[in-house]
Amino acid sequence: MKKTNVDQILCVSLLILLLPAKMESHSPAFNDKEQLILPESYNIGWMMELDGDTLLSDITIPGTHDTMALYGGPAAECQAWNLEDQLKAGIRYLDLRVYAFENTLYLMHGIVYEHSTFTKALDTLKVFLSEFPSETVLARVKPDLFDKSKVQELVEKLIEGDSSVWVKSTIPRLDEVRGKIVFVQEDSFMLGVPLLETDTKGDYKVVHVNDKEKEISQHLNLAMNECGGNSLILTYSSGTGIGTFEGMFLTPKRVAEKIDPWLYDYLQMLLAEGSTPCFGIIAMDFPSFDLIQTVIKFNN
Repeated sequence: MKKTNVDQILCVSLLILLLPAKMESHSPAFNDKEQLILPESYNIGWMMELDGDTLLSDITIPGTHDTMALYGGPAAECQAWNLEDQLKAGIRYLDLRVYAFENTLYLMHGIVYEHSTFTKALDTLKVFLSEFPSETVLARVKPDLFDKSKVQELVEKLIEGDSSVWVKSTIPRLDEVRGKIVFVQEDSFMLGVPLLETDTKGDYKVVHVNDKEKEISQHLNLAMNECGGNSLILTYSSGTGIGTFEGMFLTPKRVAEKIDPWLYDYLQMLLAEGSTPCFGIIAMDFPSFDLIQTVIKFNN
């Protein structure tokens, strides 16, 4: 291919990534609308129905990947709802990317500032849990950008003496952490319970959506075998083609528009067969209310 043709392709790709993505999806599984509409009969505190003796590692938990990534354009955005609405919709696992600068913990997606701080997010969680004390929220704090060790240092100062935050490395039973935030360990953040990911390095890259579907199915099968252990188990359904050549047009939203309906159908098929295994945490991009509720049903 001539260099001029390659340059043209790259220019077009850049324009697509910078311009707002206009997609109309009618799937009950995918959501890119900012407004959350809940059914009148919906019970926000879904964990109230769970046995308090259940280990946290034995619960199927809906989560979001890059929870606070609401800004930055198509290449960076991974969610439509703000943190409060995600919690109300049933999300109980959060993926928080944090950058420490001076004495402030900023929430980021790569180099994109997500218009909030870790302190504000923590306050939102505490308000939610005070209103719904039957619930617990898992928070994975992932230090980002530079001086990563400073993130844990500042977080420790922020939560010093705070009994509403679980920082032990043992897997608690649900009753032990109702009304609490449970920190989840990351390579450079060692507070909280350990985490086992089904993904391997590079699995987030999507070139062909069909391959991603097979990958998620394999990861969920692996998660079934790991549930109930000494670590939480995490599977991502999210992905992006940005950074690849063949998948350069697959932004996180475009991947989710295809993957979320597939995941919804896959889980509904299992439910219809009467199969409700534990899958641990499933972290998603742009999940709809219906998809989140489908994940929760695996605890019935």
